[in-house]
Amino acid sequence: MNSKPVRLALAAMIGWGASGCCSLCSKKAEIKIMKESFGKTQDGIAVDCYTLKNHNGVEMKAINYGATIIALKVPDQNGKLDDVVLGFDKLADYETKSPYFGCIVGRYGNRIAKGHFSLNGVTYCLATNNGPNSLHGGLKGFDKVVWQAKEMQTAAGPAVVFTRVSKDGEEGYPGDLTLKLVYTLTDKNEVKIDYTATTDKDTVVNLTNHSYFNLAGQGHGDILGHEMQINASHFTPVDATLIPTGELRPVKGTPFDFTKPITIGARITQSDEQLKFGNGYDHNWALDKDGDDLCCAARVVEPQRGRVMEVLTTEPGVQFYSGNFLDGTLAGKAGKVYKFRNGFCLETQHYPDSPNHPNFPPTILRPGQTYQTTTIYRFSTK
Repeated sequence: MNSKPVRLALAAMIGWGASGCCSLCSKKAEIKIMKESFGKTQDGIAVDCYTLKNHNGVEMKAINYGATIIALKVPDQNGKLDDVVLGFDKLADYETKSPYFGCIVGRYGNRIAKGHFSLNGVTYCLATNNGPNSLHGGLKGFDKVVWQAKEMQTAAGPAVVFTRVSKDGEEGYPGDLTLKLVYTLTDKNEVKIDYTATTDKDTVVNLTNHSYFNLAGQGHGDILGHEMQINASHFTPVDATLIPTGELRPVKGTPFDFTKPITIGARITQSDEQLKFGNGYDHNWALDKDGDDLCCAARVVEPQRGRVMEVLTTEPGVQFYSGNFLDGTLAGKAGKVYKFRNGFCLETQHYPDSPNHPNFPPTILRPGQTYQTTTIYRFSTK
């Protein structure tokens, strides 16, 4: 019996194409987002964890406490998945011990000198929680609050949307600030972060994600052998309290020259005043870019396992922090102890202390305007 007509009839019924593949298979199956409890805060507020996966097996977990990325599993050159962000297994540790692991910091990420700035002739006073300065939004910044959250499927991949309203006067900042933050995990192995904010009163805004990365895997030693490249010919030198002096200094001829790939540890111990102030790298690089277009800010390679991370952003700067205050006192996920320089941060941002430096890119948001920035962490292998 000739079975060809039967096969053709079946193909017509179920939608096979000329290649013999079912048309249903040509569309990637939608991956569900898993939502589960991550416990309750000390105040009794429920916190949820959202797990996003793409079609390549990459997995990201985020909680609505601090809109925090708590895990990110990406493949190495042999396809082995490892978690490449530092963090904790328990919510209580994020509440009481975290040096901003994985969270969103604001209303103003980074430092504001002496905890004050002036806007429209009014001086606003902030908490001084980092020596004489204000850091990452103050005593209870965006990293220490529970956001509203919901799952969302997008054309680019699964996403979780975090929202909240920072009320007028919260941590000393003016205006009701309405915030929307979207984490999307794409099939290009990208974590895409879209920030949006509006205000009902003139205010200042500078939001960033504070993930600590180790591309060898969290808890797998220091990051000094990672090769770093930063697309910046200038950085903003700081004083002894890590506040920018206002200068844009060329990186050429200094330990801050990452215009070509070089290991993080190659010059970190050099006798340099700026390195002494930061106990290593804890500085803002002024990116070589025009306008607000998305561009590549940095590229990092871990040579042993071959993981590559590219950072793309619409922001004008990036803070490179080499984990100088990790000291072995924190036990992280799976009991891994985080020692000196066991993680690094690349925090895309406007410059630190911009409200007190008119020559820096402005961070003022006014009613009727929309604060909108995008940062992408893209992973691949060498």
